[in-house]
Amino acid sequence: MWGKITSHIGVWFGLEEAERPMRASCSLSMIHHPQLTAVRSSKSSENLHRITTMSPQRIQDVDGSPSTRKPSSSIFTLRRSRNKEKKYKNNGGGGSTKSPISKNGTNEMTQSWHSNHVNGASSGSGSGSTPEHHNKNIFSFLSRQSRSRSNNPSETMSTVPLNKNSPSMPPPPSSNTVADFTHLRRRRPRSAHYDPNTITLPAKEEVTPQDVNDLYKRIDKLGEGSYATVYKCESKLDGSIVALKEIKLQFQEGLPFTAIREASLLRNLRHANIVSLHDIFYQHHQLTFVFEYMKMDLSKYLEQNVYGLDSIDIKLLLFQLLRGLDFCHRKKILHRDLKPQNLLLDEDGVLKLADFGLARAKSVPSRTYSHEVVTLWYRPPDVLMGSTDYSTSLDMWGVGCIFAEICTGAALFPGSKDSHYPGTKDQLDMIFSIRGTPDEKKWPEVKTLPGYTPELFPRYRELSFIAVNPMFTKILKTGQELLGMLLQLRPESRVSAASAMLHPYFASFPREVHLLAPSQSIFRLKELKDLRSL
Repeated sequence: MWGKITSHIGVWFGLEEAERPMRASCSLSMIHHPQLTAVRSSKSSENLHRITTMSPQRIQDVDGSPSTRKPSSSIFTLRRSRNKEKKYKNNGGGGSTKSPISKNGTNEMTQSWHSNHVNGASSGSGSGSTPEHHNKNIFSFLSRQSRSRSNNPSETMSTVPLNKNSPSMPPPPSSNTVADFTHLRRRRPRSAHYDPNTITLPAKEEVTPQDVNDLYKRIDKLGEGSYATVYKCESKLDGSIVALKEIKLQFQEGLPFTAIREASLLRNLRHANIVSLHDIFYQHHQLTFVFEYMKMDLSKYLEQNVYGLDSIDIKLLLFQLLRGLDFCHRKKILHRDLKPQNLLLDEDGVLKLADFGLARAKSVPSRTYSHEVVTLWYRPPDVLMGSTDYSTSLDMWGVGCIFAEICTGAALFPGSKDSHYPGTKDQLDMIFSIRGTPDEKKWPEVKTLPGYTPELFPRYRELSFIAVNPMFTKILKTGQELLGMLLQLRPESRVSAASAMLHPYFASFPREVHLLAPSQSIFRLKELKDLRSL
């Protein structure tokens, strides 16, 4: 390896005559030489750097008077390889391998290349020297023990001085002398080079978690369930009203799975018709969700209207329910617990879906869907008979039940577990008495359901909705047609949320309502804003 380097350098220095200027280079160790000026061409210390000497006007003697010495044009300092350095270190005591430094301080290997140039340059102002001899290049080798930055004085280095008469240069060391180059700048390790793509993070600071009681002031209790309590609260920061849902954590049971599902799903559901989750707190052995505050739920609003809502309010609420549910289905999320208690209303008449504790992401393949979902009155017949292979049709049956309830003010299928039918059979009897007994020709898959027992029920015929309750006349014929499409016994026959919004029942709405962004309310349109009466 040394031979290749010396042969190449020899070729370079052999071409230093008038027609081709020689490239001046030097190691990084000579950058801060007192009589040299460095021009750096690279950040890496592995590359060579161009060195030029100072002009005669800048060279001064120790006493400050200008010197008459003629500076040399350039100096080249080369390093010996690491392997060579180790050999010299191991065999330096008395081995056969010795450092190639002659008595006069010059390098033997350098002399073997261009001894005439070295001798001519180092002779200073000899008797036979010419101005060209002063511009000759002097070669030397700089040997270091390590490439890293070190203050170890045992590093042995040898070099040839610029001028032996210069007071600012150290005397030429002999072969047994340890040269002191501590005034030179130490070499920067490769790992210390700055990478502009490196991200420097600040020191991690300890952040004291804020107490939810210090941020919100409780005003009233809105409701209490089996595992959570909801409070109406006021923010102490900006005075806004929010709803706090406190979930008590049991020591043995841990965090309820419903809370985990609700938090994970509501994170990605940002829609004008879906309740917003603002923040989550975990302290005092409880989990607290901070929701946007809604005035009431649909169940309480129906208690104030025992004969159902007006036709325009029915249409506005149903369209918002379909719009929010369609967004969930596009995200491949099933709500699985649609009922009036889980539909919230504000003072502007905006409806929002809430309580995603039983929701499930359909995008994750699973065969463990439970048939114990949806409140009994709003559960479809296929799930009541034990089906676990359901999709968005599960929610669409619930939409149909809610649609009928806001029309009449009462539940359409109020089944009871305390009847003479075992289990969910009373709920199925209520459904079959209005929608008819399942026809195996129209619904062949019903025979494979585990809870299907046709001999247990009478042969019911399908009834018209007006025959069930005259209040259905408020939704006209188009509304009754849409209700029938939602309450189909066969799951595959039920209309989807996206198709239901395009039904002629909503033909009176402006077409711009289908072009609104998910975060925009339908009451953004002036035509619909003037229709609301809540």
